[in-house]
Order: sequence, then C-alpha cells, then structure tokens
Amino acid sequence: MTGVPADSRTFTASARDAETDKARVILVTGMSGAGKTSALKALEDLGFEAVDNLPLSLLVNLVPPGERRPDGAGFARPLAIGIDIRTRDFGAQPVLAEMERLAGSRHVEVRILFLDCDDEELARRYAETRHRHPLALDRPVRDGIAHERRLLTALKDRADVTIDTTGLGPGELKRLLSGHFGTPTATGLSVVVTSFAYRRGLPREADLVFDVRFLSNPHYDPALRPMDGRNEQVGAHISKDPGYGPFFDSVTRLLKPLLPRYVAEGKSYLTIAVGCTGGRHRSVFVAEALARWLETQGEKVAVLHRDLDDGED
Repeated sequence: MTGVPADSRTFTASARDAETDKARVILVTGMSGAGKTSALKALEDLGFEAVDNLPLSLLVNLVPPGERRPDGAGFARPLAIGIDIRTRDFGAQPVLAEMERLAGSRHVEVRILFLDCDDEELARRYAETRHRHPLALDRPVRDGIAHERRLLTALKDRADVTIDTTGLGPGELKRLLSGHFGTPTATGLSVVVTSFAYRRGLPREADLVFDVRFLSNPHYDPALRPMDGRNEQVGAHISKDPGYGPFFDSVTRLLKPLLPRYVAEGKSYLTIAVGCTGGRHRSVFVAEALARWLETQGEKVAVLHRDLDDGED
C-alpha cells in the first residue's frame, strides 16, 4: 500500500494522561507477523519508551504496583511493552491478570493494543520472509496461525484498540497510532483524509467513505491522463462537472456538525476515505479539497493518497 503524505505532522505522546495524571502504559500484542515490531518503532517515534518481549514475570519490576517509585523510574516517558506468544510465560489469561493488576493502580493508565491481519496475508508474509511461525515449527504455517488466533481470542476481545494491518503501510500505521496514542490536538481530534482506488478495496481503517466515481473522469482526456488530482488542470476539469459543487457542499454540511460530536464522544482519530476507480484523479482532487476545508475549520489534518502510484483512473 502506497502512502503519499501531504502533511507529515504527527502528535507526540506525553508521559502522563493529561486528565488523570496517570503514567501511560500500552501493552502491544496480537498475531505474530501482524506488525508488532513496526508498531513499537512507530510508538518510539511518538515519544514512547519501547520494550519488546518482556517476560510477564518482570512486568511488575517495570511497572510496580501501588505508589510511584521514588525515583520515578519507568515513567519519564510513556511505556510501550511488546508481548506476544514468543514471550516467556505468555498466555491470554496471565496477560489479562496483569492488566487487572495495573488497572488497580492509582498511578497507571494501561491500554491494550491488538494488531491483527488477514490469515492470507500473514501466511504470505511468512512465505516471503522464510521465517517460521512460532506455533508451526512442525506443521503448516496456516495451522500455526489458526492455533494462535484461537489462543488470542480473549485478549483481542479485551483490547482497547485493535488495528488491522492488512495492506497497511508503515506511514499509515504510524498515523493510526499517533491518532490513538499521541497527545490530542486542541480540538481533541486528528483527521486523516485518504484517497483510494475501489478496485483495490476499501481502506480498512476508514470511518467515513465517499464515492466520487460519478464525477467526470480525467482519465479519458489523453492530455490529463498522465497527471493526477493535485494538478490544476485536472482539478479544473473535475470542478466543471455540474455535480461536483453540490456534492462537495453536501459533504461539508454533513461533516460540520459531526466533528464536534465526535470530539464530545471522546473520539481522538477520524479517517475519511474518498474513492474512485483508480485512485489517481477524482479521489485525489476531492481528498485534497476536503483537507483544505477541514483546515479552515481548525482541524489538524494529514492527507494520504493510498493508490496514487499504482493506478489509472
């Protein structure tokens, strides 16, 4: 999946929850091969101290119960702790027990991030890297994946945040993590507008999806075909479509009352997806226009063009 960011800003995590003044701890877990290492690296970039494959028996030393440690150790930065089936003494129930222990502390705010992925893509990733699945040393990799999924059911059900990394690029994963775990913006909401090609499927992370395939397609103009929706000539072509103005006005009228309601609900991250056939002309133009409008509303916005490099509209 290709992402071309128009705005590379991300939001840095703070060591403490702004409202509760609790130390922030994220337990990063999920299916093997779903991207735990990439997630930990992204969280490090957001200001977290990342610790991978920490034995559960040592978690109490890193995040002690009760009062804060006098030296403040472990809380100078928020913690992201990677735990999965390769971790010594791992198990869904022991992890949940540790969650209960941490949740009982007056000084710790703990959340579970669960990384998931389609079985087909997980199998493909193992085939490409030639790594063995931890539970499939003497059996087919798909058997190991199925067994692991059964073992992690309770943990996935308990997760505070679940991210499906199927087809998700590192930049998009980092922006999702930034929205969920970075310091909130002034409005409490960070927005990503992404264009996409319908022939490559809907973005799994999308909250709202708008279909712009009804607009006049620049692909059929030989002079415009090599360009993309960020080009002024392409934009002028699409803007002349009599359906564009009413459509865009309708979208902004829909979004304007929704944005403060999302904030009031406590939502910190919103992904708006705009799709056309090839993800190159119409969806790119509308996504850029929508991002500019959102900025006039005071929102912090990042733009991604998922399929820009891949397609013809």
